[in-house]
Amino acid sequence: MRIIAGEWKRRQLRAPSGDATRPTADRTRETLFSMLASRLGSFQDLSVADLFAGSGALGLEALSRGAQNCLFVEQDAAAIRVLRQNISSLRAQQQCEVIAGSVMSLGPAKTPRDLVLLDPPYGTNAGAVAIDRLVRLGWIGTETWVALEVGAKEDVKIKALEIESERRTGPAKLVLLRWPDSV
Repeated sequence: MRIIAGEWKRRQLRAPSGDATRPTADRTRETLFSMLASRLGSFQDLSVADLFAGSGALGLEALSRGAQNCLFVEQDAAAIRVLRQNISSLRAQQQCEVIAGSVMSLGPAKTPRDLVLLDPPYGTNAGAVAIDRLVRLGWIGTETWVALEVGAKEDVKIKALEIESERRTGPAKLVLLRWPDSV
């Protein structure tokens, strides 16, 4: 697993061992960031949240491409250790905050994030439940882009947001969401 583009291009990332996490494949991550780049133009100075973070590959990719900061939320202890090692190996500690806990335990946000990345376990509907909660708590605002990775055959329905785009890539489906009047 490696960083695809930006400041840390080609830098290797560690992945947690075992079945507790499923790192996003390089090709899937490349497709996701291509989809986002065509809409955002640039990741420069974005405030990002990487939820169900695992190794942190999604958030670290955003930072490599110019994002200002990233909040990582992960509850698996082994994944948190690897996430912290990946952040340290890139010397990105100043740009990163790691919360060891459930996405569902986040409280109200001070301000919405520019980009929210979610890669929950497939087939659990955890992403949709988390997004609905994050909207209510102010993490997702009218200008926020939300990227959700689910299993290729899963249907995504989010109350407050509309699907702007979706693309299947191998066993995954990438879904970009926005507020209805932002599309």
